[in-house]
Amino acid sequence: MNDETTDDRIYRVVLNDEEQYSIWPAGQDLPDGWHAEGTQGPKDECLNRITEVWTDMRPRSLRERMAAQA
Repeated sequence: MNDETTDDRIYRVVLNDEEQYSIWPAGQDLPDGWHAEGTQGPKDECLNRITEVWTDMRPRSLRERMAAQA
């Protein structure tokens, strides 16, 4: 029987130029514009890392534009 709730794959935390985070299966080529952040492990571990570091969901360009207007 296949338990669909079990995900034993290893993931990487990835980041784009706008400092937006996601996870990507380890061992697969990253899409253009994304690079590895350095964290790798089970899905929950990677998602926890994103929760820790991605505290401002706005894209970097928007944050910079808003800071320049302030």
